Amino acid sequence: MKVAALLIALVAMVQADIYLHNPRGSNNRLDEANRERDNANRLFDSQNNNRGGYNVGSLYYYAGSIVPVEWTNQHSCADQNANCQIIFQYMCGELVRDGASTNTIPDNPLLCQNSNCTTDLKYGMHEPYSYYLDCKLRSRNKGLFIADRNLQGTSAIYTRQNEAGTRRGYECPEERDYYPYWHPTPWVDIAVLTNDVSQCSYYQSQSANVKSRYACVNYTTSTIPNNAADCVNIGRGVWKEFLPTPGLSAPECIDALWSRDNHLGNGVEFPGYPNYYNWTVPNTPAENCVFRVRYNISTGEYNGWNSSVNGNITKVTKSVLTNNIGAQATSATNPTVVQRNQAISSLDVSSYLGFGLNTSEQYKRGYVFRQNPTVMPFSEVPGFGLQLAINTNQFGRTFQDRSHTFAIKTVPDNLKGATIYNLNVRGKRGNIVQVYPGVEYDFVPDVLLASVNSYIHVQWTGSNTNPQDNAGQGQAGTDRSNMVLLRPPNYPEGNGRAGPSNGHWGNSYPAHLDSNQTLLGWSRVDRQALAVLDNLQRGGEMSELDDAGTYFDLGPRKVTQVGTYYYLCTRNNNFSNRDQKSKIIVQSNPYSNMRVGALGGSVTVSNNIISFTPAALTSPVIVEIVVFQNTSGAQAITNSANTPDNPVSQFTWVGPQQFSSSGGMATIQLELTGGNGLDVQVYRANEASGWVYQALDTTSANGMASAQTSSGGMFVAASSKTAIAAIATVLVVLVVLATIITVTLVVYFRVKKGAWGKFKTAVKSVPKLRRHVAGKV
Repeated sequence: MKVAALLIALVAMVQADIYLHNPRGSNNRLDEANRERDNANRLFDSQNNNRGGYNVGSLYYYAGSIVPVEWTNQHSCADQNANCQIIFQYMCGELVRDGASTNTIPDNPLLCQNSNCTTDLKYGMHEPYSYYLDCKLRSRNKGLFIADRNLQGTSAIYTRQNEAGTRRGYECPEERDYYPYWHPTPWVDIAVLTNDVSQCSYYQSQSANVKSRYACVNYTTSTIPNNAADCVNIGRGVWKEFLPTPGLSAPECIDALWSRDNHLGNGVEFPGYPNYYNWTVPNTPAENCVFRVRYNISTGEYNGWNSSVNGNITKVTKSVLTNNIGAQATSATNPTVVQRNQAISSLDVSSYLGFGLNTSEQYKRGYVFRQNPTVMPFSEVPGFGLQLAINTNQFGRTFQDRSHTFAIKTVPDNLKGATIYNLNVRGKRGNIVQVYPGVEYDFVPDVLLASVNSYIHVQWTGSNTNPQDNAGQGQAGTDRSNMVLLRPPNYPEGNGRAGPSNGHWGNSYPAHLDSNQTLLGWSRVDRQALAVLDNLQRGGEMSELDDAGTYFDLGPRKVTQVGTYYYLCTRNNNFSNRDQKSKIIVQSNPYSNMRVGALGGSVTVSNNIISFTPAALTSPVIVEIVVFQNTSGAQAITNSANTPDNPVSQFTWVGPQQFSSSGGMATIQLELTGGNGLDVQVYRANEASGWVYQALDTTSANGMASAQTSSGGMFVAASSKTAIAAIATVLVVLVVLATIITVTLVVYFRVKKGAWGKFKTAVKSVPKLRRHVAGKV
């Protein structure tokens, strides 16, 4: 069989789990009442720890709303220890479902109701059966790197990571292991986070969102050809084009967020908080959708992007080794000894890493890529070897998690054009040891930044079948949450740019519903519903919310009041070992932020722009802009009453104050609201300057003032007093000169009576002279 025409995805996908926390990741769980999942093969191949995942629970999101995606990955990303890609995708389908059984859906229709597994709702299903069958019958891509693995079949269900072709749901193993995949799939790309942004143009241009996929249809062979030539010449089929779904754009591709090895915890870009990605829900309404995250990490021992790397792999036996390196191949003291007819990979590790060994030395000293090799690091000590723990089906490995099903709904007419933030709950019942590698309860996002007139959609779900002995308040095994404003601050912490504080994280008692404190300007009815869940629940034993359901939905509510709001869940707040508290910061000033990395980017608010060219930043940062409508707002931030005179732009805050340790530059552009553009100077004040405004080299054009800056802070454009004074002086001088000339002429013509008449005659003769000259020409 020929190699597929397009050898994409040589991203060799090293042991590391990934767990999705919001949306609620399943890790193949359904509703098990034990800490381990029942079936790791139920829907997909996660390769994660059996204790990961959360029991089933579903939500819905409005199209265009913002979902905070949170996850933890066990090994590093955006670090020198591994090559890493984190890929977000989603899919929707009428029959996509969580199911009611922890058993894997059969691939024999006779084992399902009405002899149709696709419609048997007992079983969970993501990809349809037709998709898996096509994968099972299609020839695998023989251009993919398989190291020294002994694949037990020739179809696309057999891969280096799944050499036995084990089935998990209706997932296609080849598609699971490689991205971007070259055949049609039901998955839609959202984003790629990578430590090598030079590959971003490749990921985006090759995405199925924007580029057609092909497959062989109407074939006559038992095996489906995987390329055009074999499809037509051998399969007698049609190589059919599958166009991208209209309206889709290329996935976002950005720098990966940093995480360290052997750690399922928070990142460093948001100190004290998990890594997250804000997903804007697409306008593709559907009742049954699934979110997917894949975590690909690979080693640097071989170049996974070199399409010839697999062609350089051969399998050699003892006799070949003997011919290459002589009798030493079978020497008892030679660590590279192989059993009779044992096959090993001959991928040259030494030359790729610059060791400079010849072919004989590579085998003799173990520097070939194969299972658990013994290497001889000292050429002068031939009998000394070190065995390496290398599993060639894991050196380059893909991990995965998927959410339970959720719905995407059309935005109501009264919310069209509005910004909607989703506020959810992550985690499950238990202490930190019992829930690991999941997490304890918390609100998501833990800190929500919003503006007045935006909307917040509060919604959460949970389970009644957590392990009975897991620690927690209320009825054993149950997840419950509520949302109550904390009582007023115990001590002042400063108001900052978002107005007064409401509540205080230093408290554990809630504010009284009848107090003059409010939550985001919401009504008493809404605040009561959040506290006692009585919009869905009537009566019952509710002191610890036991008789409430696992699901709560307040619906989107408009934010109408500025301030910082600290709130808690009264049930999950055992002071000794858990704390479900969060805050919402609301400001009246226009605001926006964006994560900017090595590819550069810009953030715009009210026509004020901060922009970074590619490579200006050595590491990604969250860049924010806040535009203040008056001087007093800016003074509150800078803690200074001193501002430049004659401001001709809005005061604009840009954070962070330090962009890059290498001093990378950004361009600040401020829209001018006054001045003539010729006398404008951009000023910056920040902590490094002692909050003293310093002038920056400025250019002005098209109503914008621009300056280069190596740091953030408060920016404003102002007219120069010196320039204004100079212009005023020139105008005064011109007026004086004009007056003198006028007076002099009047006096002259009064003294010389005939001069005025001669002057008028001369003036009248000018047009006649012009016509005469023109006629001659």
